Amino acid sequence: MPETTYTRRAKYYRSADGFNIARPAVPAHQFIAERDAACDPRTATGLIPLDLGATLGTGFLATAPLILARYARIRAGEKLATRFLASGELYYVIDGRGETQFGAEAIAWETGDAFSLPGGGATTHVAAGGDALLWVVTNEPELAFERLQPPAPGEAPIEAVHYPAAEIRRELEAIHRLPFDPNLSGKSVSFGSAALERERTCLPSYTFSMNSMAPHESQRAHCHNAVAVTLAVQGTACHSMIGDERIPWQRHAAMVTPPGAVHSHHNEGAELALFLIVQDGGLHYHLRTMGFSY
Repeated sequence: MPETTYTRRAKYYRSADGFNIARPAVPAHQFIAERDAACDPRTATGLIPLDLGATLGTGFLATAPLILARYARIRAGEKLATRFLASGELYYVIDGRGETQFGAEAIAWETGDAFSLPGGGATTHVAAGGDALLWVVTNEPELAFERLQPPAPGEAPIEAVHYPAAEIRRELEAIHRLPFDPNLSGKSVSFGSAALERERTCLPSYTFSMNSMAPHESQRAHCHNAVAVTLAVQGTACHSMIGDERIPWQRHAAMVTPPGAVHSHHNEGAELALFLIVQDGGLHYHLRTMGFSY
């Protein structure tokens, strides 16, 4: 057979090379310096990525292989314009109030709210009254991995959804009134949408939830194949165990729990602990590889 342009491109690997692909491990990590910069009143309006891309060897910004989290700081009266190369965007309002404008629509938000948006479009965030701080999570690394562009508006099953803080609190209070169930790993509210009701989420590849622990309560040690990126929202004297490592929570700091790592969360304080969790769990549920176990 004559050699062609196409045959010259072919590569052949033996079993030892083709199926034993090594990648840098996802580390347990807490983003303290980034949190401090985001909360500093001297910091200008802008985005602060929680980036482990160099550690992971991705070649692009990434908090975990398929997840990118950021702080979005907006000074009083100022605007922050974004256009993420993602199919979806998740937001939590750490502090302040304001409005996010996307196309001809807008969502007004305040402290404790969560909301989701389709990705890829021009978005403007405006702070009202005082400075505002948002936590933003997108699936940019998922698209970057295959060099994909965001879907055109309306092509993805992702819609704008608003989860007001008061509704989140009511849902959590209802869960805390339920009888204790030893088969559950915690008391959490998962955020979904009408468009993805079957998947019980608001982004197909992700799960997005507010988890909680009562005072002096602990979650059982467990593991799963999804990476968890966790934002400590509320609580004193709280910590997580990831393997043998004890990680004290720092308010509004984010933490990465590696896939497959045995971990547990502990509230030794006197107030309710709240922690927001984004996982690439939607993808693992689709692949039947979530692997949750105690």
